[in-house]
Amino acid sequence: MIDRMLDLLRGRRVCVLTGAGISTDSGIPDYRGPDSPPRNPMTYQQFVGDPSFRRHYWARNHLGWRHMDAARPNAGHRALAALENAGVVHGVITQNVDLLHTKAGSRHVIDLHGSYAQVRCLDCGNRMSRMTLAERLDAANPGFAETVAATSGVEIAPDADAVVESTEHFRMVDCAACGGMLKPDIVYFGESVPKPRVAASFQIVTDADALLVVGSSLTVMSGLRFVRRAARDRIPIVIVNRGTTRGDEFAALKLEQGSSEVLQSLVAALPG
Repeated sequence: MIDRMLDLLRGRRVCVLTGAGISTDSGIPDYRGPDSPPRNPMTYQQFVGDPSFRRHYWARNHLGWRHMDAARPNAGHRALAALENAGVVHGVITQNVDLLHTKAGSRHVIDLHGSYAQVRCLDCGNRMSRMTLAERLDAANPGFAETVAATSGVEIAPDADAVVESTEHFRMVDCAACGGMLKPDIVYFGESVPKPRVAASFQIVTDADALLVVGSSLTVMSGLRFVRRAARDRIPIVIVNRGTTRGDEFAALKLEQGSSEVLQSLVAALPG
């Protein structure tokens, strides 16, 4: 199967689309992997429409974002950076918000769903770093993180949050500039990816000679549409993912293997 993948990708400009599966080796869980527990991610409508949902999210995020910030690229991320340096990969579109491709050294990366490291005001558009907001939340909730860790431990969930049962006493903060609603600069379920970001991603696919999908079930349309575009343009599609994906019917090759293993094989074979 690896030899077949090499035949499909060798000598081609490769666009890569990645999902949560590429980051599990870095200790960041995914939503839909075969070993993942059931999870109910926050929707955009819940966040903006219900203060209790919003408070619950910020409490979880206040505990979880530092774990994502501390995560380090794994062999799969480093392999893609090496393939870019070798001229094989010409762009990465990632559905992840963990910035691990950039930390690994990839330069041409589109963070399709945003980044855990930025926060923006939905009213005035003011942006701040997540670290700056953490300092404000620490001041508003002294001892919160330590108390949760001591009483129940911290279980990390996707999208830079953590599993926390009791959050009714957590205090949110508003935009320091206008008093508006703050939101992580992450595209939530039910929210649209900014159009310029989508257009730039389509351009990478259009300029490619092959599409490599790594660690994504392609359950949501934000990723599946790029597979459909590649299929429409009749460029070969290779999918590396444990478990079925919504794009399997379009794939010239599907490998149910770990992403780090497969990508390291590409580094060993393609540049030469």
